[in-house]
Amino acid sequence: MAKKNTRDHERRAVAEQLRKTQQRKERMRSFAILGVCVLVVVGLLGVAVFTYVRSERDKAAAAGAPLADLGVSEAQASCDAPAEAAATGNNEHLTIGQPIDYPDAPPASGPHWGNFLQGSEIRSFYTVDDRPEKERLVHSLEHGHTVVWYDDTVTKDTDAYRQLRSISDKFEAQSDKVIVAPWTAEDGGGFPEGKHVALTHWTGPEDQLGVTQYCGAPSGAVLGKFMKTYPATSAPEPNAP
Repeated sequence: MAKKNTRDHERRAVAEQLRKTQQRKERMRSFAILGVCVLVVVGLLGVAVFTYVRSERDKAAAAGAPLADLGVSEAQASCDAPAEAAATGNNEHLTIGQPIDYPDAPPASGPHWGNFLQGSEIRSFYTVDDRPEKERLVHSLEHGHTVVWYDDTVTKDTDAYRQLRSISDKFEAQSDKVIVAPWTAEDGGGFPEGKHVALTHWTGPEDQLGVTQYCGAPSGAVLGKFMKTYPATSAPEPNAP
């Protein structure tokens, strides 16, 4: 009987040791998982803080810098000369919601929707997530806005995107009539090879022209020169919003 009790005691001791070992392993695994989660959260917070700080730093730098100093220089922007073509679509309002296929990418004039942007809808910078329909932006061109389009290669993690944000911060969209907006693959054809930014303006009211200037990179100097040549007052409807 004593031997049996001894064996039972030994088995219980072994089982208890195994239980403690398993509990220790589970605690270590839980601590490891918790540690990984903490590192992930810290990493995400670090990225968010870095992005915010960089954005605020870029805004501060842009606020104190002349437009010509933002983005790359005119020589580095790889811009074509502005191309002028007879404008079409003045006061030609098609059914709202009906997609319009424009022959040019992007359009500098053309038929458009009648529900033009106004008030708080008009902003100096749009992303792919909040941009108004291209048909409404063309209507803004008719009202004298210069629209600076950027293609799909200009994403949030690129210098070009940050440069365009800085350039747009120099303008009040409603008064200066400058809009920076994306042109996506869903909108139509692509820009010419090596070009990722397009400046557009619709002149008028007489002898109306659609003007487009393609560039390889954003340049405040180029935009300033473009707007001086094709000001907001030169438009089919310059007094509209």
